[in-house]
Amino acid sequence: MSVEFTLWDILRNLLLAARWTVVLSLIAFVGGGVVGGLLLAARLRGGNAVQRLIGGYVQLFQGTPLLMQLFLAYFGIALFGIDVSPWTSAALALTLYTSAFLTEIWRGCVAAIPRGQWEASSSLALNFGEQMRHVILPQAIKIAIAPTVGFLVQVIKGTALASVIGFVELTKAGGMIANATFRPFTVFACVALMYFALCFPVSLYAKHLERKTHGRRS
Repeated sequence: MSVEFTLWDILRNLLLAARWTVVLSLIAFVGGGVVGGLLLAARLRGGNAVQRLIGGYVQLFQGTPLLMQLFLAYFGIALFGIDVSPWTSAALALTLYTSAFLTEIWRGCVAAIPRGQWEASSSLALNFGEQMRHVILPQAIKIAIAPTVGFLVQVIKGTALASVIGFVELTKAGGMIANATFRPFTVFACVALMYFALCFPVSLYAKHLERKTHGRRS
């Protein structure tokens, strides 16, 4: 017996799956931000060995495909006898991936602060923590807001790759619905529109923040 799927049925099921795309994106972005912040602090404060180690971490995750990182998180952890779900693997891989990029974005923003700001704060007998808290970070944060929000778009789109390890988010649900309805063009057109609806407002907001920041700096 065949079941007829209306456009509303397709949209309703895709919207249900889109919830997990949003949740996974937020977990990766927030978790990556926390890890990235810790790595940035260690990179700025640590010696040459620490800086090289963190630099290698950044290059590793930036220089390898996210798809491979997802495979390694899903199948690699299982080699140690640990049973991991697609959800856990996707969250872990995307968090580490996001942390590497945010660390580098924020390092560049800190590096953009003129050297004179460091020297002036040092002349006031401020230690490293006080320099960062009172002088450097307030200026770096203004520069970092726009690219950080903009990178969220990449995280949202990156969640689509989690479908290859069985995580049922928007793309995976689209494939399942397309197989059930035999309407792949309609289904994936709806999937694309939903990704656009998620990403476009974030892109606009990032551009708004960038213009606002540049206006203040000029």
